Amino acid sequence: MKNSVLKNKIILITGGTGSFGYAAVKRLLEQDLKEIRIFSRDGVKQSKMAFHFQKHRDSSVLHFFNGDITDSKSLDKAMKGVDLLVHAAAVKEVPYCEANPLEAARINIFGTGNVIDCAVSNNVGKIIIISTDKACYPVGAMGISKAMMEKVAFSAAEKTGVTRSPDKESITSVCIVRFGNLLGSAGTVVPIFVTQIKEGKHLTVTNPEMTRFMMTPDDAVDLTFCAILEGRNGDLIIQEAPSATLETLTKALVDLYGSGRRSEIEVLGPRPGEKLFETMATQSEMFKATDIPFISESTDSGPGKKYLRIPLNGSFVNPEAMEFNSHSSPVDKEHMKSILIYLKFVAEKH
Repeated sequence: MKNSVLKNKIILITGGTGSFGYAAVKRLLEQDLKEIRIFSRDGVKQSKMAFHFQKHRDSSVLHFFNGDITDSKSLDKAMKGVDLLVHAAAVKEVPYCEANPLEAARINIFGTGNVIDCAVSNNVGKIIIISTDKACYPVGAMGISKAMMEKVAFSAAEKTGVTRSPDKESITSVCIVRFGNLLGSAGTVVPIFVTQIKEGKHLTVTNPEMTRFMMTPDDAVDLTFCAILEGRNGDLIIQEAPSATLETLTKALVDLYGSGRRSEIEVLGPRPGEKLFETMATQSEMFKATDIPFISESTDSGPGKKYLRIPLNGSFVNPEAMEFNSHSSPVDKEHMKSILIYLKFVAEKH
């Protein structure tokens, strides 16, 4: 469904050649946008993406810019005339960030600061910052760098001077969304588990009781659209996403891909920077949370999605609230299978 808010707008997505970027571009091409810009540093991935969408009737609005988010000159070129920015560029692989904490800081913290500064100087109307549940109570380099990234974004929101007056428009508003695990995206466990199942190997898990929030790329796009259309300056917006134990996830995958074969679980133990469960919103944040009456477009990926707005300087409206973490109410195997079946359907269709 087309939205008048996006009509004739120019949108820029940093780091837009991953699974989220593909899902976002697919959805955005259905809007009446003037231009969709993808900014990333991998020209090969850009070429693959351009080829993927070349037959779409509106593919002429899709343009690519090559550069690093720490390079102001290349960013400035991509930002000219942009109305809306979705900042997804990041280093997000936990083992990589643990081994390269300075690089995690360079990209996730200082790169984000550079992106925001460049957007403000180019009068971009709204910035959506893509964060992660690992930014809550972080223990590893990736989570710590993302938590600091959020601090950089909220500091920028404060400087616009309107977080205390949500109804007042600012020149550039800054809004944050947090993703859980994006099922099927690069570096996540689902493709690894599927390969192990098909090859008859043991399923290597860190801890069967470990829980994670499970989101599809379409879920991530829905959440981002919610922030684009409903987000105010200084808002943190989350989805009350489903969660599951790794044991439930592996059993669901074996049912779907095992062809009657039995797969044993091999417990490896936690890796550096990992936690037993993730937190999508802390208790202090949940004190300020209010529902957003937003209906997602991809209803077939899971009807009844619930979104929460957590304003930076909001009042404590839910004094009895508890933190929202992945241990709270994990789904069972059949529910997990329904999510994976939808994910498989989307992958095969596109």
